[in-house]
Amino acid sequence: MQFDLSHAALEIREGRNSASNLMQMSITAAQSPLCAHVFSQTFFDKARWAAAETPPAAPLAGLAISIKDLFDTQDSTSAASSRVLQDAPAAQTDAAAVARLIAAGAAIIGRTHMVEFAFSGMGVNPHFGTPAALDARHPANPQLAPSRPARIPGGSSSGAAVSVASGAAWAALGSDTGGSIRIPAALNGLVGFKSTARLVPTDGTVPLSPTLDTACALTRSVRDAVLIHEVLADRKVAKNDRSLSQWRLAVPRAVFFDDIEHAVLSAFERSIAQLQAAGAQIEWIDLPELHELDRVNAIGGFSPTESYAWHRHFLQDPDKAALYDPRVRSRIERGARMSAADYLDLLAARKNWIARMQSAIAPYDALLSPTTPIVAPTIASVAPADGKDAAADAQRDEEFVRVNGLLLRNTSVVNMLDGCALSLPCHQPDELPMGLMVWHAALHDDDVLNISAGIEAVLNPN
Repeated sequence: MQFDLSHAALEIREGRNSASNLMQMSITAAQSPLCAHVFSQTFFDKARWAAAETPPAAPLAGLAISIKDLFDTQDSTSAASSRVLQDAPAAQTDAAAVARLIAAGAAIIGRTHMVEFAFSGMGVNPHFGTPAALDARHPANPQLAPSRPARIPGGSSSGAAVSVASGAAWAALGSDTGGSIRIPAALNGLVGFKSTARLVPTDGTVPLSPTLDTACALTRSVRDAVLIHEVLADRKVAKNDRSLSQWRLAVPRAVFFDDIEHAVLSAFERSIAQLQAAGAQIEWIDLPELHELDRVNAIGGFSPTESYAWHRHFLQDPDKAALYDPRVRSRIERGARMSAADYLDLLAARKNWIARMQSAIAPYDALLSPTTPIVAPTIASVAPADGKDAAADAQRDEEFVRVNGLLLRNTSVVNMLDGCALSLPCHQPDELPMGLMVWHAALHDDDVLNISAGIEAVLNPN
């Protein structure tokens, strides 16, 4: 297991290191070229003070934590990496999730850039730049080589992921509406845990879809995911040291493997073989209910509709409307077409689907799937239109839609299920980062975390 927040906090408590020293290391990383386009605001002086003043016994021990730009932090603006909200008033108080982190001893190092209004799984932002994906597990990974083109970090918690992968933060508070924690975790060699949504308050955030939005975090290890979840949810995870052979696991064949890249399939199958060699009991299942999701979402989906309800007043102002990323604006405006009756039908269809899915997966302790079916494409291949070449702009827009759909497809299943899921790395040093997703229905969080810890011990033992 790599040097993670839990290890760093232990060193501080035992007097082998200091929060102030580790904070300076984080600040140095935050100021390095690796963190280009990562932070919308930095709070270095406040973070130094917090590191120096936080008692070593505090759960987070004064270590650097970054905050996604849609969470309120007192006396700063929550702009959601948009130009639309740049002149919004500063927050008077911290968001509930931020307040819990600070109470547990977090030193907030800064606010991280994201996809504008969190509306894509790519990590691309035309207003403030796109941070390049890193690999927290393998710093010498070829995607970092100067001769290789920069790759997307995944989104929408793009800056959050790179802040952790670069060493600027020990963990990052983000959000997950369709995969916005787990996708960047997979593409940056990190752990991303999406809890059951109701367990963590989302008060004090810029919403994307209140039905699906989840406040959660990116970390360097599963044990850090447990620690941060316990802080955010204000609850203790029931630890269980059962061996992998004592859990019943399943791999659904449907949907998750459609259009999968060979590299991802190979890494996933290798990981399953490693787990089986370690004693894991893994069954491949059909789970035909997954094929019904397209029909459930055919009338529009929650994100466009609920997002439009929040944004419509801005979009009715021509000056404000012109400030949106066109790709984001077009998705939001699709929500205007859904009627109240359609929305109620969507709620009912989801409820029915969740009930049948819960019944189908009840015999298993967790499901295993590739987090994303593809590795990170280059930033250049999906860059926003620049107006210089209409054909090239159209080609990049088409590729953006294709890749965004693929990146979100696997992870969004869990959001529609109202479930919980954790992505952890499953790649080798000579491969681009990829993730294995451990998931189940609502309130199976503790099993997912315990099983993930067992899987991590097999796949990433150092």
